[in-house]
Amino acid sequence: MDHPNFRGAIESAALPDGIDTSESSRTMTSTVLARLKALGPIFILAVVIPTLAAILYFGVFASDVYVSESRFVVRSPSKSNISPLGLVLSGGGLSAGTEESNAVLEYLESHRALQDADNDRLLTRAYTAGSIFWLDRFGSFGRSSREHFYDYYLNRVAIENETTTQVMRLTVRAYSAKQAHDINERLLERSEALVNRLSERARTDSVTIAEREVRGAQARARQAAVDLANYRNRAGVIDPEKEATVRLQMISKLQDQLISTRTQLQQMEAYTPLASQIPYLRTQLRELQKEIDSQTSGVAGGARSLSAATARFQELELDAQLAGKQLATALASLEDARGEARRKRAYIERIAAPNLPDYAIEPRRIGGILATLILGLLAWGVLSTLLVGIREHRD
Repeated sequence: MDHPNFRGAIESAALPDGIDTSESSRTMTSTVLARLKALGPIFILAVVIPTLAAILYFGVFASDVYVSESRFVVRSPSKSNISPLGLVLSGGGLSAGTEESNAVLEYLESHRALQDADNDRLLTRAYTAGSIFWLDRFGSFGRSSREHFYDYYLNRVAIENETTTQVMRLTVRAYSAKQAHDINERLLERSEALVNRLSERARTDSVTIAEREVRGAQARARQAAVDLANYRNRAGVIDPEKEATVRLQMISKLQDQLISTRTQLQQMEAYTPLASQIPYLRTQLRELQKEIDSQTSGVAGGARSLSAATARFQELELDAQLAGKQLATALASLEDARGEARRKRAYIERIAAPNLPDYAIEPRRIGGILATLILGLLAWGVLSTLLVGIREHRD
């Protein structure tokens, strides 16, 4: 890889006129070697070698890394179980879908996201290209399994969730600006598909459960109606209570006739005992009493009386009424579930679409070299202090 900044800095270091270049170089080299020998091998191992390696890696070999970033939020309707006052205060609008956001967060850090995004080997091509330095390229040191690729993926893809604003930031690192953008877009599309699946599953489940309840209520109502109809056919009555009311009214009229006939018979026996109507009145009195007894036994007292039939009829009628109410409730719940399904739809709202990087922002070459130098100096200082302590302890 060509790095004109480093090469230009070296080429621009011209010596003053009149000085022999070869002699000056030998003098400088001998001076540097003498100082390094004075510092000792620990300084060479801890500072010089790592710093030179960092200069070679960051200055020459390290591949440019392009970063594509997108921001989005998962939206869903406000929960329906809040109070009416809370609904008014919240405006009944959309809210950040916390459950869906957590699902997206877990999904993007899963094997499934890697598999879905790499179904056409987009990620494989992006991270195994021959133009990538072999230390940065996937598959170095023989680590080429899918589990190793998943670890490599987690080091190149980062998802952050801002808890206060519920805004999620997806960052993708790749060795090509277009590939970084394409991978970010692919992961965002797969996340949108996941949210759609979860939303569709929730809507389908609620409607399916409501429809199952309706079918069960319909079956119970139908069976209750059949049982009631069969009982009416067996008992030979439509409504025992109404028939009992009609018979009681008939018994009342017969009793009135009985009282009138008995009164008339008593008067005739008292005043005209030889009247020819007395046998007729006695026969009429007996027939009225017999009819009253028959009607009374049909209303109550016998195994096939209306009072005995009323208990079973009321039980069956109550079952039919309850089944009808349950069916009405199930139908209302089904309508509510369908309305909630039409309203309850979570989706991803993009705040910032994946950008196409203009230039590589990683690796930070100067910073990497300086960090290596500083860490080397710290290590050299610690090791030197330890060696001095060991020598003093031996002495």
